[in-house]
Amino acid sequence: MRPRIAVSVGCPSGVGPEVAMVAAAAERHARVLLVGDEGSLRAAARGRGVAMSRLVRVASPEEAWNLPSRAVAVWQPTPDLPARDRAPGRPSRAAGAAQLAWIDAACDLVSRGGADALTTGPVSKEAIAGSGGRTAREFLGHTEHLQRRLRAREVVMAFWSPALVTSLATTHLPLASVPRAVTRAAVARAAYWLAWLLSKVGPRAPRVAVASLNPHAGEGGLLGREERTQIGPGITAARARLASSGIEAEVEGPVPAETAFRLALGRGKPRERRWDGVVAMYHDQATIPMKLAGFGDAVNVSLGLPIVRTSVDHGTGYDRAGAWKADARGMMAAIALAIALETGLR
Repeated sequence: MRPRIAVSVGCPSGVGPEVAMVAAAAERHARVLLVGDEGSLRAAARGRGVAMSRLVRVASPEEAWNLPSRAVAVWQPTPDLPARDRAPGRPSRAAGAAQLAWIDAACDLVSRGGADALTTGPVSKEAIAGSGGRTAREFLGHTEHLQRRLRAREVVMAFWSPALVTSLATTHLPLASVPRAVTRAAVARAAYWLAWLLSKVGPRAPRVAVASLNPHAGEGGLLGREERTQIGPGITAARARLASSGIEAEVEGPVPAETAFRLALGRGKPRERRWDGVVAMYHDQATIPMKLAGFGDAVNVSLGLPIVRTSVDHGTGYDRAGAWKADARGMMAAIALAIALETGLR
């Protein structure tokens, strides 16, 4: 059976409904259910030339899986959004509440077995946080929100692209808070789950580099001690966890970040890559090289959750919303990785 992918479409005032519609209409290897506002998705279909006859609004997710293969199923678990609340580039309070509700509905659908994997579109953290409600005010991003909702013991943010794969020891934190958050446990988690991901989508035992926090890996303590006190012991713990889990992988480090990413990229030539993936210590240490190397087809994936969750690695694109020229490769890649992971876990 083809995998069933639930897609929360993201902010209705951004490019999320557009790229979700384009990807769903093109998908041939999975059955896709778009979770969002029907009006937003019909506007996207008109803008991108998807035949209206292909869109089918379902009353329940179960209906979606029995539709003809060319149908694009839409499930709207929220009231209709007026046009003013989905105006391109102008997210409203109602739009913020709606996009969080779509995430939660799609997440719950997957967690109870009504779909096989979750793929998420780009949201506005500001719009969600300003929409009211306790969980909305606490929203810092999909990764943290899904961990709380699913009561996951641990979760690791990672990014995958054909050019580069990386995971993060810390996620959405002010830069001043990062050194204290780089702990042995955080490094061990990020290294373990990156090796796990690579073992699922790669052809052989992966080679993982763990980047340093400080310049030049701390220069023996002259430029910082985190490499000695936290990152090195975290690598040791990751190796032990991988061995006990039966996952064959090499984990090296701490490696100066500039070297780790350069040699993981291998100048774009797989045979020249020294490492298959890099563990980064903080958000932008990972996302800057990732967006330089793989922007457009990179995928954000949450590791450690009890469900498969992937996402586009780009924002809401308010400046492009309504022009109907958004690049859907990221959403297509996110769905493709969700399929690969779900199939590999069967």
